[in-house]
Order: sequence, then structure tokens, then C-alpha cells
Amino acid sequence: MKSAKEASTNALTVLQLLMGDYHPRNFAVRLWDGREWPPEAAPPAFTLIFNHPRAVRCLLQSRGSDLAISESYIRGELDLDGNIEAAMPLAKYLTDRRWPVSTVLRIGWNGIRLLTNDRAGTNGQKAARLSGNLHSIERDRQAVTYHYDVSNDFYALWLDQQMVYSCAYFESAEEDLDKAQTRKLDYLCRKLRLRSGERLLDIGCGWGGLAIYAAQHYGVEVLGITLSENQASRANQRIGQARLQSHCRVEVLDYRRLNEIGRFDKLVSVGMFEHVGENQLPLYFQHAYQLLRPGGVFLNHGIAWRANEPKPNEANFLNRYVFPDGDLVPINTTLRCAETAGFEVRDVESLREHYALTLGHWARRLEQHRDRAVAAVGEPTYRVWKLFLRGSIYGFASGAINLYQTLLVKPDEGRSGLPLTRSDWYRTSALPHK
Repeated sequence: MKSAKEASTNALTVLQLLMGDYHPRNFAVRLWDGREWPPEAAPPAFTLIFNHPRAVRCLLQSRGSDLAISESYIRGELDLDGNIEAAMPLAKYLTDRRWPVSTVLRIGWNGIRLLTNDRAGTNGQKAARLSGNLHSIERDRQAVTYHYDVSNDFYALWLDQQMVYSCAYFESAEEDLDKAQTRKLDYLCRKLRLRSGERLLDIGCGWGGLAIYAAQHYGVEVLGITLSENQASRANQRIGQARLQSHCRVEVLDYRRLNEIGRFDKLVSVGMFEHVGENQLPLYFQHAYQLLRPGGVFLNHGIAWRANEPKPNEANFLNRYVFPDGDLVPINTTLRCAETAGFEVRDVESLREHYALTLGHWARRLEQHRDRAVAAVGEPTYRVWKLFLRGSIYGFASGAINLYQTLLVKPDEGRSGLPLTRSDWYRTSALPHK
């Protein structure tokens, strides 16, 4: 068996081969025995901490996918001191890089010498293992349960007071999260031009924040649907506390099983669209079209993948540990499917910068409540969400992903029923009159 010093020497050789050409090398490396590889210029933006030789080997397995690196981080073999977002370009470099044959041979030899007899233990957070046909109703229920039923108390630690788990709408970068989320809820209602007595369907209603807000401030009758038992339970509890049972309810129901053709005046879907799957988008929009009355409006709020950005390998961190079966598509795909179903596209707005700001609030709040989060869900799950939130900030800030609110109308013999301008969306009054 090789000594710890030999393992450390081999590891440093591998790391220098893997990352020696990365410039500017604005990070430091620290190994399990305290040995360090300093940055090109101080101070480092972050320090990669290798707590075990397995963490070095995970970099050798990172070609084309971030899964091995992410799992090493989840297990605590690999750690990072400093700004995770600053490390994202390096992660992309490692997964995308194709090294010369001579370098591969040198890496391979030193990698073999890194092998140890021990095996990686369980990381405590199991990767999603779903059964059934992709995007079948039962499999989608499993996917939603995996992500959203972690713990209501866990989400409450870092979401706003209304537990809105979607992009907020900021007036300035300095605004607090609660105010920005309330502004977002009101903005959605204004875009839908809700009127007292109308019936609103909230597809993927989460913990009921929008449903409650719309019933309270716009006087509409709201049905919220979700596949998460945890969300529905907390949402209906909050509806009862607000004494809105006669105007608002939440059910555990798949949108494909809702049979109220032409019964809704308005539809809204916020942060659910990413779970639908590209092959199901035609059905998604067809069903929404059928549920609306003629002249009805549908606001679809969802994340989009940039069309000229290569899609990640299916075996990636997000798909295995965060959003199993999640599927992001370019906005042009969304619009084509919506129009094919019969909708008229009336407005498309990007809120990319708003989501980067939102995620920043979530990540900071999660990290501030680290001890309580670990007590609720365990260290590995805390690491999954920290990596997810920080990585997503980089995705939105870099433009690799975007967030669009798309306003669709079901024409009534050519009549949209919409005003000529958007002026009512931007009025200065804090809340509308009922």
C-alpha cells in the first residue's frame, strides 16, 4: 500500500495536468495532508479542498458530465472555501475539455497510482430512481415527490414568508425578498387582468402563495393543483388560516386528469413547466387550451434553455439529485407548441436577472440557517441544495438559462379581449381595487 505522501504527490501531479492550462488560475488547491497549490495571483477567488484521493479521481470521471464532481462534493470528499459561483467556469472547463493523448496517458498513469482499497461510502442523499414510462402520470408524481416533499420546514427556512418557490420581481437589486415576491404575485395577477368572480386555475400551485394572494386581493375563485402531498397539506392549512376556504382550494391532481373543459376564465402556471418534458408540451398546451373559455388568458412562467447552448448529458447533477426528468427547452419551442395548440402569443418577457437575484437571496438564507437545515434534512441534502442554488445563479447570470413569462390568449372568433397597451400592468398603486 502506498504512503499518504505518495498519494498526495500523485494527486498534485494529476491536478496540475488537469488544471495547469486553466487561466487565469484564480483558485488555490489544498489536499488532505495540508499540501497546497497556490493560485497564480493572490488572493484566491476560492480554494478547492480535496479531503480524500477519491475526490481527485472524480475529476478524471468528469468528462461530459458534472455528476462525478457533484457526488464527491455531496459526500464531503471535495469541498470548497469561497465563492461557488466563481468555481463554475472551472467545472465547465473540466467537463468540456479534451486533453492531448500525451496528457491523457500521464493522467492515466498517475490516476492508477491514486487507487485505494476503500470504497466510497453512501452520500446520505440518494439519487432519484424513478420507475415507469418517462413523463407518465405516475412517474411525474415520483419526480415531483422526490424534489418537493423533502421537508416543508426545510423550504420554509430559506423561502420568503409566503413560501413562493419561483422567480421574484425586483424593483431594485437592494430590495428584500418578501417585498419582491409580493410584487411578483401582484404582477402575475395584473398580467392576467384578474377580475372579481373569475375562475382561476393555478397549475403547479406549490404552497399556495399565488392562489391565496389572488383570492385575497382580486376576489377570484381559485383552484390550485399540485402533485405534492406536502405542498397541498401546507397550502390548505394556510388557506384555512386566511379563511378563504369558500374562494380557494388546493388538490393533489395532475393537470392531465382535470376535466373541466371551458370552465376557467384564466390559467396560470408558475415554475411547473420545467417538469412537463418536451415530448409532452403539445399535450400540455392542448389541455390548457381546452380548459379555458374562449377569450381566456394563460400565463406560462418557466425556465428556458438557450438555443445555442449544448444540452447537458442526461446523467448530470440536476437530473439525478434535484429535478429528475426535468427538461428545459428553448423559448422558440415553447411558443411553437403553444401556437400549434391554438393559442395566440401576446407577450413574452424575460426575467433572467430577476431569477439570479432571487437565487442569491435563497442561497444566502439557506447558508445562514445551515445548522437548522442540516438538523432537518442532513448534511448531504443541505449540500445538494447549496450546490443547486449557487450553480443556478451562475446559469442565469451567464445567460445559459433564462426565465420567461409568456402571455397566451384563446381567441374568441378573432377577438382577444385585451386592451391596446400594457399600461395597466405598470400602474404605481401597490394593490388593485377589487
